[in-house]
Amino acid sequence: QNKAGNFIRWATYFSPLLQPHPPTGRRSLSIVTTLQMDLMTLTVLFCLHVTLVTVNCNPGPLEDVVIDRYDIPKICPREVQTEDFIRYHFNGTFSADGKKFDSSHDRGKAFISQVGLGRLITGMDRGLLSMCVNERRRIKIPPHLAYGSIGTGGVIPPDAVLVYDVLLLDIWNTQDTVQIRTLSKPASCNRTTVASDFVRYHYNGTLLSGAAFGSSHSKNSTYDTYLGQGDLIKGMEEGLLGMCVGERRIIIVPPFLAYGETGQGTQVPPQATLVFQVLLVDVFNPKDDLIVEVKEVPEGCSRRTVTGDYIRYHYNGTFQDGTAFDSSYKRNSTYNTYIGKGYVIQGMDKALHGLCIGEKRKITIPPHMAYGQEGVGDLIPSSAVLVFNIHVIDFHNPEDPVDIKSTYKPEDCKVTSEADDLIQYRYNCSMMDGTLLYSSDHYESPSITTLGANKVILGLEKGLSGMCVGERREVVVPPHWGHGENGAGGVPRSAVLFFELELVELQKGVPEGYMFVWLGDGPDPLFPAMDLNGDKEVPLEEFSAFIMLQVKEGKGRLLPGFDADSIIKDMFNNQDRNEDGKIVEYELKLKVDESEQVKRDEL
Repeated sequence: QNKAGNFIRWATYFSPLLQPHPPTGRRSLSIVTTLQMDLMTLTVLFCLHVTLVTVNCNPGPLEDVVIDRYDIPKICPREVQTEDFIRYHFNGTFSADGKKFDSSHDRGKAFISQVGLGRLITGMDRGLLSMCVNERRRIKIPPHLAYGSIGTGGVIPPDAVLVYDVLLLDIWNTQDTVQIRTLSKPASCNRTTVASDFVRYHYNGTLLSGAAFGSSHSKNSTYDTYLGQGDLIKGMEEGLLGMCVGERRIIIVPPFLAYGETGQGTQVPPQATLVFQVLLVDVFNPKDDLIVEVKEVPEGCSRRTVTGDYIRYHYNGTFQDGTAFDSSYKRNSTYNTYIGKGYVIQGMDKALHGLCIGEKRKITIPPHMAYGQEGVGDLIPSSAVLVFNIHVIDFHNPEDPVDIKSTYKPEDCKVTSEADDLIQYRYNCSMMDGTLLYSSDHYESPSITTLGANKVILGLEKGLSGMCVGERREVVVPPHWGHGENGAGGVPRSAVLFFELELVELQKGVPEGYMFVWLGDGPDPLFPAMDLNGDKEVPLEEFSAFIMLQVKEGKGRLLPGFDADSIIKDMFNNQDRNEDGKIVEYELKLKVDESEQVKRDEL
């Protein structure tokens, strides 16, 4: 009985020699085959003597691998299966005394192998099945599933029960492909990435275990590259295709489509599956042209911008992902420039042609028509596509005249306004986008001015000239007829102004420097006509009566806008040379100007 029991135990412990296991690979099977044949022969002979000696030819069940899954991740998208490749860390100890015999941690390098094809000892092949990445498990392996009664290399003694503490870092299979999981996608996507596109994207890169190896966010700069030119690992090239700007993806790249057996620097180990969380910020193609989307066009657009025009417009500037980089609205000031003269980026210069006042457009400009690879400091990144939403406030040409349109004119229009006339008028002054700047309705009475006295801007002066009382006009005043490049008060720089005018009252005027003029030929001789009582002298009262009679009969005109008595008194004083309170005949005279052109004075 004892010999038989020892025999069975010896045969059982010897059987693991048939199992190949790392790190030495498969053992030579020549000795093992001979021993196996001898064992079979002895077993048969021994069992034939069962009538003489009672022997149990079935030694009972052998101990199997014991697995303790003491740390299992909450999420396990994939478990280890036969033929999978894995990368894991382990500590190997003896069950008997806890002494460590091997450790991947001590070597500073994870162990890589394929599961289920005999490249590991049988116990490890079994113990690693169904593991999850980041799972920790303790695998207890009996001798017959490890190194048996022989041990190995002086490291593992015979009949040793082994304990492995394992942390799984990675799983992949040669049949794996790039996995793409879309996290979010814009509601509208007019374009997706294709090979030959240039893309700018942010990413966070981790290993399958979650260990980070790189991030564009930490560098505060997108990763910029062409697709389809071999500048990226193959898996990333594939994973970025078909993306929209603003789309977020998780891209899982197996090692053979990433950095393979060599890894990358100190961050990406050999045979590592890579996980990229990607946000596509920008995409363009070198063949792209300007994209113009008309959002709004006002009715009655009679004129569109051309080269040489000066334009004022508001804009919001963003990148394709919607990130704002500039806005004229925030500065509360339009952007002003000439069109077609190279004062703005090429794409904008082209897009500003053919616009109406009040029109709104969305303009997408590829980088080769914007700021190119250089960008603009910290404001515009290299190779950025720019999106402008613009609103045209006004435009003009330096050669533009004042545009006058009569919207109402009385049938009886014989007397019209001209230089030196005193007029009363109502007005609304707006910018071309309809923004009201000033209005006479804001005051108690209409505005009053003398035409030709340089009291209003030239364009308004022109718009008020030639009007009948009761006539209404619409007048467009370009800035060179208005407040020019500097603006004034609430009027922006280089603003085109729109006036709505109505002439309320008209008093015909006198030339500058005069207080009274004859409307025809005056009395000749003059003094006898002035001397109403014939006493050869004209005091102020008689002089005033004479002038008012001429005005009443339509023969003369006083300077409008002033008190008649004050004007007449000034006229009298001008003629009363000796200041004795009366005018006599010799005191009347003619005025001669510097050019010797004779002009009639007040009388």
